Amino acid sequence: MSFASPDSSDVTLPAFADRLARLAEQAGVSGADVILIAPGPDLEYFIGHSVASHERLTCLVVPAAGEPALLVPTLERLGWAGTPAESLGLPITTWTDGEDPYLALAGLLPSDARVLSVDYHMPAVHALNAQAIVPGSELTLAGEAIAELRMRKGTDEVEALAAAGAAIDRVQRRIGEWLKAGRTENDVAADIAAAIVAEGHARPDFVIVGSGPNGASPHHEASDRVIEPGDVVVIDIGGPMPSGYFSDCTRTYVVAPTADEPIGAKVQEVYDVVRRAQAAGVAAVRPGVTAESIDAASRTVIDQAGYGEYFITRTGHGIGLEVHEHPYMVAGNTTVLEPGMAFSVEPGIYLPGAFGVRIEDIVVVGTDGPVLMNTAPTILTIVGADGARV
Repeated sequence: MSFASPDSSDVTLPAFADRLARLAEQAGVSGADVILIAPGPDLEYFIGHSVASHERLTCLVVPAAGEPALLVPTLERLGWAGTPAESLGLPITTWTDGEDPYLALAGLLPSDARVLSVDYHMPAVHALNAQAIVPGSELTLAGEAIAELRMRKGTDEVEALAAAGAAIDRVQRRIGEWLKAGRTENDVAADIAAAIVAEGHARPDFVIVGSGPNGASPHHEASDRVIEPGDVVVIDIGGPMPSGYFSDCTRTYVVAPTADEPIGAKVQEVYDVVRRAQAAGVAAVRPGVTAESIDAASRTVIDQAGYGEYFITRTGHGIGLEVHEHPYMVAGNTTVLEPGMAFSVEPGIYLPGAFGVRIEDIVVVGTDGPVLMNTAPTILTIVGADGARV
């Protein structure tokens, strides 16, 4: 797996230094002696660069007390030249093929370290070998401690999410160019993927084109199914921008209904319920409420309309350097929302064998309410046979 490093030009070196300092504080609060971070979005967040090292060990070492350090394979050391990690003065230690990387790691750990906490992206082979090199040590997960920092977005991060939202909105507004009866889901998905890049993304990360009964599967991607007149089609798309921050937006369309097969009352009814549920979830966003209350706000609308059993997902997920991260809008999550937290609000109704409807926007918690990162219309959009919206 590879990870694209973000353009860190908008994140200052003092900001990275502050993130590392706060991570060390979180280590102490969580009871860890040291936090170990592998390549991935966590590494990008804390030192502005990440290179996948395949089976070789790359590890950021952040003690609760002491200075952080970075261990990388010798063959990748040049790739770290000029990065924020080097500019921060972070000590970068190397190990060479044929040497034991875990002995090298042990040399960077505090002498009294016994609780080693690893991020969610650390491969088990590295985590378990790190524990084995420290006799009597305990291995814990650092994901929650890291989430405490990452889920509170700074101004630069909110700006990056806004740019991502605007870019994916531009793609959603062009869906009528490609979504036509007679084309396959794969045909439409290929055009959307190209447009995601053309509109400013580094790459498409996911392109869901769920037509007709396929729309009832929330994570259906695309297939050779031929789109038919009157089909309800769920379009869920997104990807990372050059900044490293993700977009994620879903709209549901109806394709060229004919005089013989107009939009059915059931489709309009279900769509209206989902649209009201999504608006209720967005309206509930403000500082001081819990994450689960956002889920409850959307879910109540769908339950009261009699479709509760067909709302089979959580209402939302956090977003940033990952498309899915903390906080999650789901029952049981009592996390209190604070300004700067960013997440999706995406209720849906999924009717097996028939169709699905989902509407999704990214929302940032503002000082007194929701701030939408997406502005593409949420009204039911009909796409005509010639690709024009009517």
